[in-house]
Amino acid sequence: MEFMITIGGLPAHPLIVHAVVVLLPLAAVGTLALAARPTWRRNLGVPVFLIALVGVVAVPVATQTGDQLRGLLGGGGPLVEVHEERADHLLPYAILFLVLLLATLLLGRLADRSDAAGQHDGQHDGQHAGQLRVPVRLATSVGVLAAVAGLVVTGLVVWIGDAGAKAVWSGVGG
Repeated sequence: MEFMITIGGLPAHPLIVHAVVVLLPLAAVGTLALAARPTWRRNLGVPVFLIALVGVVAVPVATQTGDQLRGLLGGGGPLVEVHEERADHLLPYAILFLVLLLATLLLGRLADRSDAAGQHDGQHDGQHAGQLRVPVRLATSVGVLAAVAGLVVTGLVVWIGDAGAKAVWSGVGG
């Protein structure tokens, strides 16, 4: 028999999957806030990134524990197969979201430094000001891409979760 990850004697999958279901959409909302208000990035960027990181790390753990649970249940049937097939799509998108969020934070920090250096130097000629706007625009653009990726990941989480809920609850209360 294969080693089964449990939490308090229960199969871990239903518990671990909630980390994915809660943390990835929460990070997506945080990323939307960072994209809408780049000044929030300084205070909220790291916490949003850490929430996203834990959510992304939970994805392969949820997949592994889901495989274990399916084995324990003897296969699970066609609804479980749909859930599993959908779940196979999440990790690459979640990683892309995390990378874009990290790029947003790093580029934003560089843009903040460039902007502060330009203001302290007292250089406001057109050419120098144009150079300072490029990093800010780049950070903003990558922030918008990260927010879109977060929305895509949230949509995938809902799509996958819907299939999982149907697999669990089909025939219950009928």
